[in-house]
Amino acid sequence: MTSLPLISVDPDARGRRPAMPPRHLADLDLPGRQALVAELGEPAFRAKQVSNHYFGRLVRDPERMTDLPAATRERLAGELLPTLLTPVRELACDDGATRKALWRLHDGSLVESVLMGYPDRVTVCISSQAGCGMACPFCATGQAGLTRNLSTAEIVDQAVYLAGVAASGVVAGSPPRLSHVVFMGMGEPLANYSRVVAAIRRLVAPAPEGLGLSQRHITVSTVGLVPAIRRLASEDLSVTLALSLHAPDDELRDELVPVNQRWKVSEVLDAAWDYAATTGRRVSIEYAMIKDVNDQPWRADLLGRLLAGKLAHVNLIPLNPTPGSRWDASPKPVEREFVRRLRDAGVSTTVRDTRGREIDGACGQLAAAGDTDGDSRAATA
Repeated sequence: MTSLPLISVDPDARGRRPAMPPRHLADLDLPGRQALVAELGEPAFRAKQVSNHYFGRLVRDPERMTDLPAATRERLAGELLPTLLTPVRELACDDGATRKALWRLHDGSLVESVLMGYPDRVTVCISSQAGCGMACPFCATGQAGLTRNLSTAEIVDQAVYLAGVAASGVVAGSPPRLSHVVFMGMGEPLANYSRVVAAIRRLVAPAPEGLGLSQRHITVSTVGLVPAIRRLASEDLSVTLALSLHAPDDELRDELVPVNQRWKVSEVLDAAWDYAATTGRRVSIEYAMIKDVNDQPWRADLLGRLLAGKLAHVNLIPLNPTPGSRWDASPKPVEREFVRRLRDAGVSTTVRDTRGREIDGACGQLAAAGDTDGDSRAATA
């Protein structure tokens, strides 16, 4: 049985853990920020002012924080808003409606996030880890392993930055406000559990505490870490759970999603149904359509039997193949037949809109390509 790094990052060969980034206001709740500001010898209300600039106005430049005394702006911003994400590359396609950002973190690790504009909403897909330890063979991120967990603020800062992009009006034909966040970027969110949950609380808290998004507009993806799914159900959050199933049978899922060797399909689905019962939220079943691997009619029928009558929706994902991979997307006629069989079984099913193929849209592809100056030493996916 394969042993997988599920929760934490192992120390390196010298016994050291990867260095976490400097403390940022998004790592702290509002009382924590107020305590920090007081330690700096400033009135506690300054924490609200800086927080409102960051979360409410999407501003991080101290020169624009004119309600702060000029003598303290730089110091407060330096202590509360250290730089966490340095842009390496930003690419756009779909007439500017899809924008992918590659970031370098303080330790050189690379992570990605994506903004997707639609007529009725703006969604960002964010990363929770640098790399991923789940080792799914068809995933670009999983092919290179895990570097480290991201901090709460590194997670949140991706959403805040891209909220600023949306607010600038550059995403034509879309609202100027970020409304949805999906934890479907690099990493397994529930393997970085405490920081991801803290990030969710920042995203949904109203300004100046947080970004003020609806809990129902947050989606957390997982390959099926059963104890963490059950723990998430107890958090009094109404976020959507997205289960990356990819196969309805244990024999194939053991290969496609190696964590299945620890928690089988039946155990994972039981945890998902308990989550749905506790939260009242429909579970999204993510299923990458892989040519001649998991797209057979009998697997569609088996999946339909497993999901029939459950509070679930299937999101079929046309595979975005990575360079040199033996995996490819299912042909459209095969995909349509798969959809038909699921719907005939009474299972709500849609096919995900494909975005960003021309900008290395699959998670990890841009990071794997490295920096624009040829420096790929920190490529982690």
